[in-house]
Amino acid sequence: MFAIIQAAGWPIWPLLLASVVAVALIIERSISLRRSRIVPSGLLEKVLADYRVSGATAELVNRVASHSPLGRVLAAGLRNVRSTREVMKEAIEEAGRAVVHDLERYLTTLGTIASISPLMGLFGTIVGMIEIFGSQGPTGSNPQQLAHGISIALYNTGFGLIIAIPSMIFWRHFRALVNSLVVDMEQQAILLVEVVHGERRS
Repeated sequence: MFAIIQAAGWPIWPLLLASVVAVALIIERSISLRRSRIVPSGLLEKVLADYRVSGATAELVNRVASHSPLGRVLAAGLRNVRSTREVMKEAIEEAGRAVVHDLERYLTTLGTIASISPLMGLFGTIVGMIEIFGSQGPTGSNPQQLAHGISIALYNTGFGLIIAIPSMIFWRHFRALVNSLVVDMEQQAILLVEVVHGERRS
């Protein structure tokens, strides 16, 4: 592996850094965006049951808010349970925007890595081409410098693609997962509003 890095030249180091960051982000988002952590099953039913027993007490609101991202959205509705339906929905939407912002954390960085890795590989290719042209002298070509230039060009191009492809796959996967979680939270929040205002049975 170290021999490959040496053959690829100095342009490989930014790519190595990008690969380490991409792997770290993929692992972090895979752990953070688990459905059981974001939208735990049975939470809405438990919240409605507690609400019917004791109402929207401060203790209930705080407990729900600290439970999960879905809990933060539901707690925003419970804080405004005595307000009109529109006010309650606005409070839920504001909390939802903050939750979505947290769910999308680091996805921009991962998408950026997926986009720029091929360009960084292309830059390494250009550096390798410069080495190749530099190997041509008045007395002929320098085989060692020519081989080194070819190594830089090919290794960097290949490594850039190796980083970009999985990064793009995971970026698209996480975006789709966030969208799915948001839809699930919206549906449960709407159900809370309708049940509290007597428009629907839970």
